[in-house]
Amino acid sequence: MATKTLASWATSLEVSSLPSSVKQAAIRSLYNYIGCAIGGSNHATVTKAHDALSPFFGKATSTLFGHEGELKADAQHAALLNGIASHVHDYDDTMLATIIHPTGPVASALLAYAEYKGGVSGPELLCSLTAGIEASCKIGLAVWPEHYDIGWHITSSTGGIGAAVAVGKLMNLSEEQMAHAIGIAAVQVIGLREMFGSDTKSFHPGRAAQSGLLAALLAEKGYTSSPQALEAKRGWANVVAGGGTPKLQKYLAELGEKWEIEANAFKPFPCGIVCHPAIDGCIQLHHEMEAKSIRAEVITKVEAKVHPLVIELTSKRMPKDGLEAKFSVFHGAAVGLLYGKAGPAQYGDKVVQDETVTAIRDKVNATADGRLAADETCLTIYCSDGSTLEKHIKHAVGSLEVPMSDAQLTAKFVDQAALVLGENAQIASEAAWAIGEARDVAEVLREL
Repeated sequence: MATKTLASWATSLEVSSLPSSVKQAAIRSLYNYIGCAIGGSNHATVTKAHDALSPFFGKATSTLFGHEGELKADAQHAALLNGIASHVHDYDDTMLATIIHPTGPVASALLAYAEYKGGVSGPELLCSLTAGIEASCKIGLAVWPEHYDIGWHITSSTGGIGAAVAVGKLMNLSEEQMAHAIGIAAVQVIGLREMFGSDTKSFHPGRAAQSGLLAALLAEKGYTSSPQALEAKRGWANVVAGGGTPKLQKYLAELGEKWEIEANAFKPFPCGIVCHPAIDGCIQLHHEMEAKSIRAEVITKVEAKVHPLVIELTSKRMPKDGLEAKFSVFHGAAVGLLYGKAGPAQYGDKVVQDETVTAIRDKVNATADGRLAADETCLTIYCSDGSTLEKHIKHAVGSLEVPMSDAQLTAKFVDQAALVLGENAQIASEAAWAIGEARDVAEVLREL
């Protein structure tokens, strides 16, 4: 019944039934996504993918972000490339309960199709986006944590299904068609954690977006799949659950009652979210050191007590480039201490390889402490004169307890978009905030 339950809920969801808090969460999620997609659009990973695939582009209907509407591709390739761009800096949103980055796969497919279709209003878009994000997050919760523990990249392994639901909603698929779209997406499951730190990590959400769009397109034309695609003995959940017991009915029963999108969090730093507490603490220590005229050169050792996931996911001691540095708590701590910030510029290849940065990075030690929460850390800096500085971060900035404000999201958007669009980043930001009210979202996308 799980597949039918999801299909039935998604097809019956109405804009008018969305609580105002859900609509606002959808607007923030979409806004953050657009900023990340623009910010990542000129990354070498995206360029390589574009150059490899552009000879095979079809009719140019859908915007490739970061080019102010001047560069387009067919919807399938736009979904893929924008999905890659949105994730390449590891700056996207996060459902903290499962570490899913839900908006990337869903919005990449949805916006590409909406522009192809034309005449899609902002409210329609937000309703479809919400349906897709809820689908991705609910099925992710149903197989968490075993699914992630055995090596699946849960953002993309759930994101293709979320993308299919979102696009299918915008297509006004019937309940039966939506169930088939879910099944077609389910067989295209993608994403291995082994790829973290490489180009292929960001390929995951791009491919999930492309797969979800494909699933909805096929289902619209009558293509069939199993009506029990999610819950069958050899269906999606049991195959990918990693030996755990899927809890599909438990979480799908909450659809429309508990909205996962409201718990969506946004990253202040473009890297693995589990090392954000250490970065937050090191930035605060940087400012304290600056106020006391303490130079970074006098640091002899930095001890960080962190949640065990930090060691599991972000323990690359000697990252060779920016992609690997996103999974190095040592690099994040070093740039936080040295520069008092950790934005996209601090994860550039040249910074990662800078001798001053590596010198501090080599002095950082991280120790797992199971008593700490995932958004908590305890830091101690030891200086050459024997003095110490300490910082306890109970909840890192960007957590549910210390969420990023709209003003902070705007600053984040403009900061990364300016590296691509220059002075026009502010115009793109204003357009992105207003997309939920657009008469035709295609008109807004042409400015991005």
